[in-house]
Amino acid sequence: MRTILIAGAALMAATAAFAQAPPAAPPSQDRNFNDIRMGLGVQGEIAFNRVCSACHKPEGQSGADARAPHQETLRQFPPERIYAALSTGKMQVQGSGLSDKERQQVAEWLSGRGLGGSGGDASAMKNRCDFAPRLDPSKALWNGWSPGRGNGRFQDAKHAGLKAEDLPNLKLKWAFGIPGAVETSSQPTVYGQTVIFGSDAGNIYAVDAQTGCVHWSFLAGAGVRSAPLVVPHGKGGLAVVFGDYKANLYAVDAKTGKQIWQTTVDDQSLSRITGAAAYYDGIVYVGTSSSEEISGLQANYECCRMRGSVSAIDAETGKPVWKFYTISKPAEVIGQRPDGRKKWGPAGLGVWSAPTIDPKRGLVYVTTGDTFTVPSQPLSDSVVALTLKTGKVAWSYQATRDDSYMTGCSAANRGPNCPESNGPDYDFGSSIVLTTLPNGKDILVGGHKGGAVLALDPDRKGRLLWSEILGAKMASARGDIVFGGAVDRTAAYYALQENKGIASVDLKTGRTRWIKHPAPPADRPTRVGSAAAVTLIPGVMLNGGWDGILHAYASDDGRELWRYDTVKAFDTVNGVAAKGGSMGAPGATVAGGMLFVGSGYIGTSNGMPGNVMLAFAPQ
Repeated sequence: MRTILIAGAALMAATAAFAQAPPAAPPSQDRNFNDIRMGLGVQGEIAFNRVCSACHKPEGQSGADARAPHQETLRQFPPERIYAALSTGKMQVQGSGLSDKERQQVAEWLSGRGLGGSGGDASAMKNRCDFAPRLDPSKALWNGWSPGRGNGRFQDAKHAGLKAEDLPNLKLKWAFGIPGAVETSSQPTVYGQTVIFGSDAGNIYAVDAQTGCVHWSFLAGAGVRSAPLVVPHGKGGLAVVFGDYKANLYAVDAKTGKQIWQTTVDDQSLSRITGAAAYYDGIVYVGTSSSEEISGLQANYECCRMRGSVSAIDAETGKPVWKFYTISKPAEVIGQRPDGRKKWGPAGLGVWSAPTIDPKRGLVYVTTGDTFTVPSQPLSDSVVALTLKTGKVAWSYQATRDDSYMTGCSAANRGPNCPESNGPDYDFGSSIVLTTLPNGKDILVGGHKGGAVLALDPDRKGRLLWSEILGAKMASARGDIVFGGAVDRTAAYYALQENKGIASVDLKTGRTRWIKHPAPPADRPTRVGSAAAVTLIPGVMLNGGWDGILHAYASDDGRELWRYDTVKAFDTVNGVAAKGGSMGAPGATVAGGMLFVGSGYIGTSNGMPGNVMLAFAPQ
């Protein structure tokens, strides 16, 4: 899975390459755009052309990697973000071919300004709250990736506080600018009257739901994509748990933002946490994925050694309880490349999304990514059931066999680490959903990037109940169902990226109920389809697209009820310059009569950057 996800989904791959917190960099004096381009920036352009330009070409130029951001997109990034990606982030393999000075020069040349530090601390913001965070969950609650352990992404009428008839009256209540961000990939959590979300620049923020005033911020060691999760801690206390792009898992005090513990759940090179954590009975469960699938295309990188994992962590102490690897044994040398470098394997099978908890059966369900090497591994592209207490495999279901894939490999581009046969890249970027039919029968429902939705029987070791392909065709490696759908009592709902639509299937039979193909605005004709997760409230399906528009559809037939265009600049409550862009990984969260959603996503389709969190309420 090449995503950079909401657990979650998904960045997917090379196009979210710069979602890392900046490391310490020698500050340089701010200079204007022309000074940089005409001065030392010339050296940055030379270094960029040597190492980066093969993939990051101007839009429309032949030979560009379709998944890599165009130069025009990169020029909207702060220089600290570019420097971080090349130094310690997802482009560090590529950046290893540059000196530290050259990495700084590339960052300054692309962004058009000098390195100086994009501060994101709440203490510097003008809208500090003068009261403590209000954390009464009886007021409003959407905690983590989904309101419930089953990851169905459905908020009932009582907790939503919004009805279909309220939608025409929804108005923007406040906008919060996220400093240094280019993607809003961390889905907001609502706990009481406090909204908590992460930043791809590495900051976590707690803000008041009603006013957007900021309570606190916490700076992680790398960018944060996972949805925060509030869990019990100590005697009546609460902790916020989240992961970063260096596979660090954190717990911070929900009232103050002070760190309680930090645990590195996986020390493999290029490992990261993309999906939200899940919680049950004092234990936090979290998966890891990797950006090695991107770096493997580089000739100077000996590939591949990463193997996905699931960790059970004591929520009180941060200490590991058990750990499960999706590949049973570590990688070993399996051959030699023509240039003399070693070839390693097996590798892959990242866990990109949030685990799904099943207390009734004592299981936790996870979905897996593809294999990076040949041969494909038995648990790739699979739904895997693990015991809650030990992490042992109870059963597994493999949706796609023989799926060995590396980003950027093709018949025309056969890098030294490419699998002999590449693709189809039909892995799972989203969680499996545990839900109950009206007749009382429990089923597991999920969709993979090929565009197929399937249902499994949890009482018969994952036996396939039905499978349905949505859209006119199976998708390419770009993917169709990316960050996941949502379910109510009778149907499942999905956004389609490559088939450019939205769809609903009957949970009992698997038959398609309806499928629609919304058109993008006239000024964005190529911004079609959606990779973002779906959100449900009674009678309403919410979804944001590559066009940057948040849509509300009637769940019975898919007709549009409301829309809001986020692609614009916003006046923000915290005084940080902000604009919206594409909507790609997380979905909207609805709780306590309000709707919260972030805007800005680059992803796998050169989406529009953005750095704003938006709050809506009826007026």
